[in-house]
Amino acid sequence: MKIIVFDGSFKTTPFINRLAKGLVQDHQVYVLGFNERLNKPIADVEYVALGSNQNNMRLIKTTVKKIVLTKKWNLFFSTLKDLMTGKKRDLQQQNLNIEIQRINPDVIHLQWPALLPWVENILLKQTPPVLLSQRGFHNLVRPSIDKSNASYLKKWFPKVKGFHSVSQAISTQSNHIWTAPNKLDQVIYTGLPMQKIYFDSSYIKQPYLQLLSVGRPHWVKGYDYALQACKLLKEQGVDFQYTIIGGKGDEELNYMIHELKLQDLIILQNRMSQTDVYTHMKQASILIVSSVEEGLPNVIVEAMAVGLPVISTNCGGVSEVIEHGVNGWMIPIRNPRAMAEEIINVSNLPENEIETIRIAARKKVEKQHNEAQMIDGMISLYKAILEKPTESMDREE
Repeated sequence: MKIIVFDGSFKTTPFINRLAKGLVQDHQVYVLGFNERLNKPIADVEYVALGSNQNNMRLIKTTVKKIVLTKKWNLFFSTLKDLMTGKKRDLQQQNLNIEIQRINPDVIHLQWPALLPWVENILLKQTPPVLLSQRGFHNLVRPSIDKSNASYLKKWFPKVKGFHSVSQAISTQSNHIWTAPNKLDQVIYTGLPMQKIYFDSSYIKQPYLQLLSVGRPHWVKGYDYALQACKLLKEQGVDFQYTIIGGKGDEELNYMIHELKLQDLIILQNRMSQTDVYTHMKQASILIVSSVEEGLPNVIVEAMAVGLPVISTNCGGVSEVIEHGVNGWMIPIRNPRAMAEEIINVSNLPENEIETIRIAARKKVEKQHNEAQMIDGMISLYKAILEKPTESMDREE
């Protein structure tokens, strides 16, 4: 198969990077994005630039080059007009259309609902078929707070040939937007190369609790509740340090840390490579996930794989991987007191009980989140989309 992965950027998610590495063994993979540079491209994947979002001259260069290489001289004057009037979006759309026609893919795999406007003409024609991945904020939160977005998705979801959901919770939420008897929606969990992820043989308690969170500083991550929980820990005399990877430089986090007088207990770090995140996980005591909504956080799966105990809010698809008290712990969302209490409870557990939890967590992700299973599942979904008759699709305009 020839598969286009349209992510909007070359800086694709770990899920897509692992998927692409698996797919290129037997298929042609193209990653399309609005940039021209990538430090570490995946071997044998063709990265196709659609025009820079940051540099107008590079956008012009990319656009002219595509017209020349494809000899689409009929687009010359309209392109010149768009260049003169600064219609950047139209130029990028033209570049995308040219590349889809050039590649002639079997499947177009969109990574986010926000990319649907770029392929409306494809959706109307139903060729090539479009697969949409459903994950996190764009499915669980945005349609709920943005009525225009909800209306847009209700209009265009019926024209999508198939859906990939990262959790059952995401799939259920998608059905609230649109569902039909013949809707093709498969839950395929993110997969990790388990053979390459080292599981620490034993859990050693640190002299003081080292709490860790990983993720961008967005309100949906619920860091304000985690910081309030830290205040409660401080008041109860708990000796701890809390690190947020990805939080450095965020004004709201810094303001709240000062307001709660937690400056000596909180460390905000820049985003970092996956390897460095794993290193921090191996040095931490507990992973804290304070989100108010999620699809199924990759960071939970990764922590369980390396052997870092996890305390998470019971949001989205978290309950699909964590069984409370068996392989991790869940707490209610927006509840700093419950979070602080659970942190103290876990810190007081004997090491042998924590070890039992860690081993159960590793076995869970080995069974449910292995990389080979993810790749095979996605290939089967691509084939199911190709086999699904277009005329069987119900549409509601």
